[in-house]
Amino acid sequence: MLEAPTEGYEDAIVVPEINANNFEIKHGLLNLVQNKQFFGHDKEDPHAHIRYFNKITSTMKFPNVPSTSVKLMLFPFSLEGAARIWLDKEPPRSILTWDDLVSKFINKFFPPSKTTNLRNEITRFQQRFDESFYEAWDRFNDLLRACPASDWVFGIASTRYIL
Repeated sequence: MLEAPTEGYEDAIVVPEINANNFEIKHGLLNLVQNKQFFGHDKEDPHAHIRYFNKITSTMKFPNVPSTSVKLMLFPFSLEGAARIWLDKEPPRSILTWDDLVSKFINKFFPPSKTTNLRNEITRFQQRFDESFYEAWDRFNDLLRACPASDWVFGIASTRYIL
């Protein structure tokens, strides 16, 4: 009864079995992934993290290894702090695909309420009294970049500000 358990330590992410000969992730790729980690702070953009992660992982191709398997294997190394804690708290074997992982990650760190708030800021956008047109335009574009891409957002940009 005093023995330590040997079961129950499974990760949330299930990486499909890889049947390639001599497959290994090189230390350099692991360093690139860890070089720009996501901590889960309010000011961090999880969409930008996914874009950067996709860019890094697309630089390496492994024969007979699906890129999604490599992404699932490497993604935990791109997290630290609150983001790492979030992943560790996910139920064991609950993330089966790359799309599932991205969806859960975005929903955690960019919930729908945040999207709604950004959309409201965009629709109520006004140039400040002490702000030049170019400064206002930059601020407006920052809001657009922060909000997930959608036709609704770009529809506002094109109808309201291209006139």
